Amino acid sequence: MRRALAVLALVVSTLGLAGCGSDDSSSGDSGDTATKTIKITITGDSVTPNGDRVQAAVDQPIELQVVADAEGEIHVHSDPEHEFEYAAGTTTLPTFTIDKPGIVTIESHTLEKTIVQLEVK
Repeated sequence: MRRALAVLALVVSTLGLAGCGSDDSSSGDSGDTATKTIKITITGDSVTPNGDRVQAAVDQPIELQVVADAEGEIHVHSDPEHEFEYAAGTTTLPTFTIDKPGIVTIESHTLEKTIVQLEVK
């Protein structure tokens, strides 16, 4: 009888640990909120990426790293809109988030070009 109770206790404790393990896996979804970094290169009249679609999650931090041969401004057409100035050289712009799903255009008004379209889900 004691042996049966010991086995039962072992099974119950193993199931309890398995339950704890599954709780931890649900917190693994926080990887979706890791900062999304988009690297942008502006040389003369050309920009890379050039109109590419980039996926992001709602409320995911987004960081734009700009390498440019001249200063300029980037507009994020979200609600609210964001406008960022960058200098010649390398500039890391302030991180922002998008709080609603949809397509958000990031563009250079100076170049009149779409840099990326964020597909926010």
